[in-house]
Amino acid sequence: MKNIVGNKINAIVESITPVTESIKRFKFIPEDGGEMPVFAGGAHIVVEMPDGDIIRRNPYSLMGNIDDRSSYSISVLQVKEGRGGSNYMHNNVKEGDKLTISYPVNLFALGWKAHKHLLIAGGIGITPIISQAQTLMQRMLPFEMHYIARSEEKAAYLNELSQLYGKRFHFHVRNKNSRWSVDPLLLNQPVGTHVYACGPEKLMNNVVDTCTQAGWDKSTVHIERFLAPASGKPYTIELKESQKHITVRKNQSMLEAIEQAGVNPPYLCRGGACGQCETQVVSFSGTLSHHDHFLSDEEKASGKKIMPCVSRVEGDNPHIVLER
Repeated sequence: MKNIVGNKINAIVESITPVTESIKRFKFIPEDGGEMPVFAGGAHIVVEMPDGDIIRRNPYSLMGNIDDRSSYSISVLQVKEGRGGSNYMHNNVKEGDKLTISYPVNLFALGWKAHKHLLIAGGIGITPIISQAQTLMQRMLPFEMHYIARSEEKAAYLNELSQLYGKRFHFHVRNKNSRWSVDPLLLNQPVGTHVYACGPEKLMNNVVDTCTQAGWDKSTVHIERFLAPASGKPYTIELKESQKHITVRKNQSMLEAIEQAGVNPPYLCRGGACGQCETQVVSFSGTLSHHDHFLSDEEKASGKKIMPCVSRVEGDNPHIVLER
């Protein structure tokens, strides 16, 4: 397939569809024809955005029918106060544009030993849940879906999901005037149930805490977390092996700064979940500000490892020396 270069795909934006006031769906097709690589429910791709002298790389969950390999579709929530990726997609990308995307990666796969699948989505977290639900429907496996949003107007694909899944689908409004708790749902599931949750950090923590307190086996709790890199004061990096000295800007991640300096460290999620970009710390001054969900508390406290995709160095005259 000529359109695939290494582990990346040269794609064309075939269509852009407004879904809600702040969400757009982007459909990609291979630049040179052919089929896209196979993906499974819960998978994501990383979209590269050439924004001036910066290449922004953001992960987005794949939607749609896993058997349709003619295209990929993602939905992008515009975060106007964000770091720039979603604004670039909404404001700069047009139909017919060429973009580079990654091969699909799945850190949120369905557990096929489950007797029942419980899908929980909060806000834009519905996107990986959609492909999971379609997979379960096609395989005629038992599942139910719960979708939490601030209002019906902000809930992407609400009508389609309600019509498609009927009694399996449940919608909940969660705002200042209406609070829906996930606790009763998780405390009343049959043995053999697997739960899959994607959404805001508060909801994810609630799911994990409730399942832990209720005695769920860790292997049955599947959480999708894509954290935006933290912002902060600029600091400097020294790469021991590469012999490079780099400045990380206030709205730039350590990983992005390293890439901009011409070094290409490995990554899969860019959101502090997969562990692929884990790097050994040689030394540092200041405080390591960990924001990942991969390293253990002990590993974070040791000061010997860091996840450059989301973590930073803070304090007076912050500096870090990395092994790379």
